[in-house]
Amino acid sequence: MSDPAKVRRHAERVRELVASAVRTQIKDPRLGMITITDARLTADLREATIFYTVLGDAEAKAGTAAALDSAKGMLRGSVGRALGLRHSPSLTFVLDDVQDHVKHIDDLLAEARLRDREVHKLAEGAAYAGEPQPYKIEDEDESDDLEFDLDEAEDAAARR
Repeated sequence: MSDPAKVRRHAERVRELVASAVRTQIKDPRLGMITITDARLTADLREATIFYTVLGDAEAKAGTAAALDSAKGMLRGSVGRALGLRHSPSLTFVLDDVQDHVKHIDDLLAEARLRDREVHKLAEGAAYAGEPQPYKIEDEDESDDLEFDLDEAEDAAARR
């Protein structure tokens, strides 16, 4: 097992190396406006997952995915040489659709706000069901009678 700190350092280095190589070495016209967002390595440093985002529509995303797939071997070689490991990690590229998740969460929050407003409108004229004070409050006279009854019961029990 590798040290987790070492794995994190190598993953960060892989992210930097791939980002630099994509910017300078890949000349594929299908490559769109790409940002390498994260890289994760397995504990044995054999497999790297590279997360990226692409600015543009579905066609730009598909073209970028094809360009990265065709340049995978060249990128793996440059990463392996720079890291100096015995085995170069195999690279897997995953589209990081954070923007889609953000939009979905924003839509859910907007829907929740709308439903909250509707509930507040319904609750404006509402009244409680039942009495305003649902708990029975004993009068002081009744509580004195209860104390007296307890004292009598204790005296009767002691006389027996």
